[in-house]
Amino acid sequence: MSSKDLAISVEGLSKRYTITHRGARPTTLAEKLMQKARHPFTRIDRETFWALRDVSFDVHQGDVVGIIGRNGAGKSTLLKILSQITEPTAGKIDMYGRVGSLLEVGTGFHPELTGRENVYLNGAILGMRRREIQRQFDAIVDFAGVEKFLDVPAKRYSSGMAIRLAFAVAAHLNPEILIVDEVLAVGDADFQRKCLGKMKEVSQGEGRTVLFVSHNLAAVRQLCTHAIYLKEGRIVQTGTVGEVLDGYNAARARATADHTANQHGLAFLGMGMVDAETGTPTDHPLFGRDYILAARVRADRAITHAALRLHIFDDAGGKLSTIGTIEEGLAPFTIKGPTTVEFSLPRLGLFAGRYSVGREVERPIDPTHYLTVEEALEFEVQPACIGDAMWAYEKKHGVVRLANG
Repeated sequence: MSSKDLAISVEGLSKRYTITHRGARPTTLAEKLMQKARHPFTRIDRETFWALRDVSFDVHQGDVVGIIGRNGAGKSTLLKILSQITEPTAGKIDMYGRVGSLLEVGTGFHPELTGRENVYLNGAILGMRRREIQRQFDAIVDFAGVEKFLDVPAKRYSSGMAIRLAFAVAAHLNPEILIVDEVLAVGDADFQRKCLGKMKEVSQGEGRTVLFVSHNLAAVRQLCTHAIYLKEGRIVQTGTVGEVLDGYNAARARATADHTANQHGLAFLGMGMVDAETGTPTDHPLFGRDYILAARVRADRAITHAALRLHIFDDAGGKLSTIGTIEEGLAPFTIKGPTTVEFSLPRLGLFAGRYSVGREVERPIDPTHYLTVEEALEFEVQPACIGDAMWAYEKKHGVVRLANG
């Protein structure tokens, strides 16, 4: 394959950060002087962290490549380096064509400028002439659906409005390479479908190259032709999107499983959250969507009159809710061999944030706790709009939406 067929070539890419540990920092002059007097030779500890390590891959013109992996895998760092926002520590990158990036809400937007002015600013940053921007201006505004707010400063925009306009600008200003990070985490279902449709259009219809980071595996499977699986800053697998997603899901299943039976002959085989509509596993569900929470257990010998409970905790360890088979009206059951128990979570009411799930099996007739595991599953809810709402529920709104009927 000649360089003429390449859109992106990455060789030996690494990114190192240095983390400084100083302990509690003084906030007033008096505290600073007191700390200096007590500890004149305070040692500053530094830790080296590799966000990316020896990453190499090629992307060909017209490919749509999904980049997947858990939080901290290095996905966003990779996109920031490719977008020339962050300098690499080592490695070589060749980009063949103009790059348009959408890395987070409002990236590249000046808060004091209006939406109209930011469209022209972003176009200029991409190297577009004013005449080129003018030709696409109406299409950008129509796609974003923010006509009424076009002359309002960007700092007044909700996250949903900002992401609509930012995506519209990046997609319509004709970059040869479009880099998108988690755009589908904000916005209602209709806008998300528009985003996917536009990315399909620019890749399949116009032959442009797309790099797409998302935890929405259904969207990755639907949109992408190829995928890259990152873990702890290194590439685990590259290939067709089907091959890589199968490998990623298998690795996640192995990571959450505990196959060691306890003294009662009982073991958990795994736990996960599944999109109720698509059947796709996820650890980044969207607020307001329907999901299924499934726990799989195994009994080496039959355990009768069993009950299962799942406990949901916030990121501070506070218990938010318990879901139990008996409490949900299910009779005690028998665990013999592998057994799967599923709980429905319609219209997920948790606001954006990190949560964990603990699980326990007991026999209410004795009552003996046969198995208790804390934080058996972690997930991070992403903000999303309800219906046609312009404003998404986010972390600032609290923990849970009560009026969820």
